[in-house]
Amino acid sequence: MICPLCVTSPHEILWQDDFCRVVLLNDADYPGYCRVELIAHVKEMTDLLPEQRIRLMQVVFEVESALRAVVNPDKINLASLGNKTPHLHWHVIPRFEHDAHFPNSHWAPAQRDSHAQLLDSNSKKLLLDQLAASLA
Repeated sequence: MICPLCVTSPHEILWQDDFCRVVLLNDADYPGYCRVELIAHVKEMTDLLPEQRIRLMQVVFEVESALRAVVNPDKINLASLGNKTPHLHWHVIPRFEHDAHFPNSHWAPAQRDSHAQLLDSNSKKLLLDQLAASLA
């Protein structure tokens, strides 16, 4: 079976280098939802060298900062699970008090209907510019 994170992402790539990429999942319930994906097929954080761990987390933190600046969420959730896809990646999920699952995990049963909308093109450009500037 081919690992879905080892192939070209079907999602919009906001930023990429030879080590990792940032993709915009932009879920209708979670506008701005991003994923930081390691390029190499590595399963766990402890499989990385210490400097690689630091590098990956710097990207995760820059994505968090960019999302905070652009979409102004009430909270950011960071998650690295990989049970279904054992390829190192981090979810960076903007959360809003009015989202369908808040305050629970976005995988929990919905608490209410969501009225969120996908990021518009202006917000995507702001996010892209913010990431490009901070990750340059």
